[in-house]
Amino acid sequence: MTVRFIASVASLPAAPLVCHAEVFLSLEQAQRLIFPGETLAEASLILTERQKRQVEQASGVKVRDRHVRAWRTPGGGLFLLDTVTGKHEEITYACGIATSGQVKQIEVMAYREAYGQQVRNASWRKQFVGATVHSDLTVGGDIRHLSGATFSCGSITDGVRRLLHTHAIAFSSPSPVPATAFTVC
Repeated sequence: MTVRFIASVASLPAAPLVCHAEVFLSLEQAQRLIFPGETLAEASLILTERQKRQVEQASGVKVRDRHVRAWRTPGGGLFLLDTVTGKHEEITYACGIATSGQVKQIEVMAYREAYGQQVRNASWRKQFVGATVHSDLTVGGDIRHLSGATFSCGSITDGVRRLLHTHAIAFSSPSPVPATAFTVC
């Protein structure tokens, strides 16, 4: 006697599926694209609890990981490696910030979502160039929405806004103290 087992798809255990995953740039390739010809030195840090709260309050974006992966250029530029979550999966991107505190460039390094890859388009990424902590870095503000990439657009935009505030709070040199505030002996 033959016994047949028939199971519906709904009865199978749910497992997370990654439908699509592509790595477009290595760390070194992204660094060369954003800061060509520059030698970068590791400058990673762990935000203090106070800095984390300041970044969250200033940016309006939750800090998921206090460890900030960063590299500095000799001139003071900063290369930041970050990961955000799109609709379901992670998106790894790099953000270069000039010494002026303006976004120099962003690059999508790895994209794991099944759709929404339009965020890799140079014309969409170019919208971030020149942005600062004072910019309206919101989808619908300074950043236009991409049909089919709603979550990815919002996630990367929020991430860049968070990185700009992280730069201002944790990486920028403190404001100079007026000379009249103390006497050097």
